[in-house]
Amino acid sequence: MGGGRTGLFDQLSGPMADPLAPLLVLPGVADAVGAARDAVAEVHRHPANRRGWPATAAEASVRAARASAAIEGGDPGLPVEGQVSDPVLAGTLRVADSIGMLLSTWRRAPAQALARLHVLAAADLTAELGRPRAAGDVSVRLELLAKLVAGGTAAPAPVLVAVVHGELLALHPFVTSNGVVARAAARLTMITTGLDPKGLAVPEVSFLRRSAEYASALDGFRAGEPDGVARWLVFNCEALQAGAGEAMSIANAVSHAST
Repeated sequence: MGGGRTGLFDQLSGPMADPLAPLLVLPGVADAVGAARDAVAEVHRHPANRRGWPATAAEASVRAARASAAIEGGDPGLPVEGQVSDPVLAGTLRVADSIGMLLSTWRRAPAQALARLHVLAAADLTAELGRPRAAGDVSVRLELLAKLVAGGTAAPAPVLVAVVHGELLALHPFVTSNGVVARAAARLTMITTGLDPKGLAVPEVSFLRRSAEYASALDGFRAGEPDGVARWLVFNCEALQAGAGEAMSIANAVSHAST
């Protein structure tokens, strides 16, 4: 999914207190947000996720990393004897391992967390690590996004997750591995907003399975027009619902294995 300028913040610019407030009235968004929240909350009520959630969260993290690698063109195959030969998968697994350690940084210093995510994702792919491109309005848009993440919006969590995800994909701030970084940043946002505090959902699997729609919805988001932005938000909420279903399958498997 390539670069290019996104028009979202151009469309939302103005004196309003909350720049994401207009997104909440776009067609289908409110219903999609509610469905996504309900699906993720239901996963957290599963018996396997009450006390045994570290095991289910760990499996979710690996599935997310493998799906993200596949979306990026890497080999999602499981490591053989602990060795990961594909550099894209190696990067997504390093990113997955770092999520817990980056939660507090993401809340207070999102730009620093993004730089770290890129270092981990692209360590085997480029020497230009952790530095956003000095081109166009990259720095301005990253600053705007950081303000939102650090508390600059009261928008529902699924909306902020989708905006973080879409902005980073559309802006293409790094020389490589932008998709991995964007999906990891969305995952951090899922957790830090309290939408999915244990990191159980796996929307990345849905993005992989619906890759053509993923690319098309991103094009609409990048253009910044209301219909395209609405489609992206709804698509992300649908992926959260599907990701909750993936999490439920993990929890059920853990329950069956323990009986």
